[in-house]
Formats: sequence, structure tokens, C-alpha cells
Amino acid sequence: MKKILFIGTGGTIASELSGGSLSPSIGAEQLIRLVPGLGDMCEIEARQPFTLDSTDITTWHWLTIAREIEDSYDDFDGFVVAHGTDTLSYTAAALSYLIQDSEKPIIITGAQRPIGFDSSDSKQNLRDSFICACSDLLHGVLVVFGGEVLLGTRVRKTRSKSFSAFESPNYPAIGTVKNGRLTVFFCPVTGEHRFYSLLESSVGLLKLTPATDLELLSFMLSRYSALVIEAFGVGGLPHREGTFRKAVRRAIEAGKTVVLTTQVESEGTDMSVYNVGSGLSDIGVIEAFDMTPEACIVKLMWLLPRAWDNDSRREEFYRPVACDIFPQERSEK
Repeated sequence: MKKILFIGTGGTIASELSGGSLSPSIGAEQLIRLVPGLGDMCEIEARQPFTLDSTDITTWHWLTIAREIEDSYDDFDGFVVAHGTDTLSYTAAALSYLIQDSEKPIIITGAQRPIGFDSSDSKQNLRDSFICACSDLLHGVLVVFGGEVLLGTRVRKTRSKSFSAFESPNYPAIGTVKNGRLTVFFCPVTGEHRFYSLLESSVGLLKLTPATDLELLSFMLSRYSALVIEAFGVGGLPHREGTFRKAVRRAIEAGKTVVLTTQVESEGTDMSVYNVGSGLSDIGVIEAFDMTPEACIVKLMWLLPRAWDNDSRREEFYRPVACDIFPQERSEK
């Protein structure tokens, strides 16, 4: 019988009504008891390092989860993390960078409705997650939700209420779980597992709107060591007499790192298409291509303590980790 470590962190899945609104209060051991049959599937040890709405999750909490897994890695066959859905995609990306090439499945799941609700998806998502954690066919950091198995670096929350809350833009599902049966389409090859313990939180996200002004861009560039700019379409910066481009160039020359991504979920960026994007790579802007904004942000947090200049950061950014970016796309540029 497989031995699985279950880590509870709070979230909707563990929430109860309190004062007319939901807040997490159910611990990991109680969650396990509320799902019939899990104990027959595997041997489970439950831990609760913290209990939070995922809106309150920070880099410290990502490191705490990763440390729990690292300290117990040799003692278990797989891992399941119950997490709030709102920032689950960030945590999935963070664990993918902090725990690389895991030979064992590290499954992250949650729910759109609390486990105590009659219409909850909690029990099914937990049951499916333990099926995946016990599988010899899966490895690495994966999200199991709504019957799908998705890669941790590629997942995004796209629905706020529906049970199919997550999608995987630009990357196929790893598999499905239907009626208790796991079907694995493929699983990326891994090497020898490695753990990392440093993240730099000085990474900002600026979402461009037609009304974004230069002062906001300049403040963000001054405030953070690295800035992800979520642009329109295939990617570019407003011309406005070149002020945006000049501000970005000055910041990069001063040692800041700037990554350009897009608000469009599928198909990614191509800065060479339009004049507003052409030449940005020449001044040092890193193009995100098909990466999710969540993966861009967290990868920079992982890179900043390890790469001290823009050239090394660019090189490391384009080095695929857990299939977060297609390497052939960089060679075309």
C-alpha cells in the first residue's frame, strides 16, 4: 500500500460558514475522514502547516509547503496538497520551481465549494488526487481538478464558480480521472529531483490598459527588481512618443529585469509582429512566449537570487523548467 503525505493549507475546500461568510477552519485530518474510502486506497499522514484563505498566501507559505515535502520526501510515495483555488496556479508554479524533476507525484487540488456542502466538488477532487498520488505513471507537480490532470507550470484559473475551474493554455492535459479510473496521456520525462529554498518577492505585475500612464510604469519599475508587463495581443508597449520604451530601457540599463507577456490566454506573444513590439528584445526585454503570467512571475522570483545580471537572467528564464516554456521558440528569435 502506497504511503501518501496530505498537506492541508485551508481554502474553500476546508471552509465553513462563519458570520454569514466562508472562512477556512477544517483541518487536514478531518478532511480525510470526510472522504469515504481514502484510507482503503493508501496509508495517509495528514499535516496542517497553516490554515488560510489562499488570498493570504505569500512566498513564505510556498517555501513552507516545499520544506514539508522536502523533509519527508524519502518517507512517502506521493504528496497531496489541498489549497484554495484563487492563488492555486501561483502555488503550483512555485512548487514546480522549488521542487524540480520529482520522481514522485506532487498533487495540488482544491474545490469550488466547501466539503460540507451537499453540492461540493471537494470529495471528488480529493479522491481523484489520491488516485493520482498513488500512481506509478505520474510524477512532478500536477494540478488535479474537475477530472483533469494538468501540469503545474501551465495551469490558470479561468472560472470563479464552475467545477471546471482550471485550464492549461498552450499545453495539453496530462490525463483524466473519470469514475475512479486514471488515464494518463503522457507525463514529461524527469531527471534527478532537486530542491530549492530561496525566492525573491520583489517581482511586480503591471497590466496595461488603454489609460495606463507613464508615471505608473515608472513607479513599478523603480519599486521592483523585476517587472512583468501584461500587454495586449501578441505584445508591445504604447508608443506615446517613445516614453514607455525609454523608461523600460533606462530601467534595464540600471539592472532591472522586464518580461513582456499578454492578457490573451492562448497562443502567447510574438513581439516581432507589430511596430509597438519590434525591437523590444534589442533593449533587453524578455519575451514570455507561451508562458502563463503566473509562471513568469514565480520563475523570476526563483531566478533573482540565483542570477545577478540581465544576461544570465534571460538565459535562465528561457531554460525550460517543468515544461514551462517551449525551448524551440527561443531559438527562432
